[in-house]
Amino acid sequence: MSATIAIAGAGLAGRLFAWALARAGHRVQVFDARPGPEPLFDGQGAAAFTAAGMLSPLAELEKAEPAIAAAGWRSLALWPAVVRQLAARQPVGLQLNGSLLLAQRSDAGAAQRVLDRLQQPGLEAFPQPQPLDPQALAALEPALRRSPGLLAWLLPGEGLVHPLEAMAALHADAPDGAWHWSQPVARCEPGWLQLADHRRIDADWVIDCRGLGAQAQLPALRGVRGEVIALDAAGHGLTRPVRLLHPRHRVYLVPRTADQLLIGATEVESEDRSPVSLQSAVELMAAAHSVMPQLCEARIVRLDRNLRPAFPDHQPHLHHEPGLLRLNGLYRHGWLLAPALVDQLLKGSGLGALPHMS
Repeated sequence: MSATIAIAGAGLAGRLFAWALARAGHRVQVFDARPGPEPLFDGQGAAAFTAAGMLSPLAELEKAEPAIAAAGWRSLALWPAVVRQLAARQPVGLQLNGSLLLAQRSDAGAAQRVLDRLQQPGLEAFPQPQPLDPQALAALEPALRRSPGLLAWLLPGEGLVHPLEAMAALHADAPDGAWHWSQPVARCEPGWLQLADHRRIDADWVIDCRGLGAQAQLPALRGVRGEVIALDAAGHGLTRPVRLLHPRHRVYLVPRTADQLLIGATEVESEDRSPVSLQSAVELMAAAHSVMPQLCEARIVRLDRNLRPAFPDHQPHLHHEPGLLRLNGLYRHGWLLAPALVDQLLKGSGLGALPHMS
């Protein structure tokens, strides 16, 4: 039976909900504080626009609990079907050929501690890191040949999705009249939401995906600052996401296209949305340059920052009661977890499901 749905927030989760529910025949409206669907890269929009789009359930075990990894593997099973259906409107980059963990030999001890975390008891059901000797690494990723001293491991089955393409496709493939921009939502309750201008919107179901916009109702929610650097590096040659295990911080390099790379990401306990700091930019770029010396000729396209919505335990918050769904606090795992958690809430409410591969 068709229902009226009011969604608060047009980030990744809000767009996945809107797309799936519209395809299921429901009447969907989405309300968001931003002026339009495209990213402005001003530190104020959806964190999904700034994120790298890494799909790394195994690598995230370094800091996350096994439940995060398990949900991540469920998302990895959902992404191909989602992308395949979105491709009827516009293509979305997706690759699941694995990711790489790298470490300098001087950091072997720090790397081993991370590997121990990835291989702890109870995780036998997950794929295990595969060590690569220098020859195997060079054969797998020729772009890394100029750093022969690296220790390396392949994380099978991991990959990445292109965030900007996916966000645009999810918006384009939902009904045109469903999107209400410059309409911040002040409150979400079962069967109704209130806009900041005090107007009340009634619906059969309200879905709250506001991220940090929900802090007034979810006071434990906080923002964790992250900074990234987009590079134009023509013919860089990297085909898989790479994480460098560093004693002080984790740095990743993500190939967006054959000529574009993303370097990230800092993790700062602050809700500061000001531009990227010099220290962060220098540390990220120096670490990336140590892995790929050829990046010295790359050009900086964009320095971006945003806030990851997170709860104190760094676990996502799912809520389901008649007339109201909430999804928030995905922290650094938005692209990894969103499909599995959206699918879980859709099924639990009886409203639908994300597409699955047959």
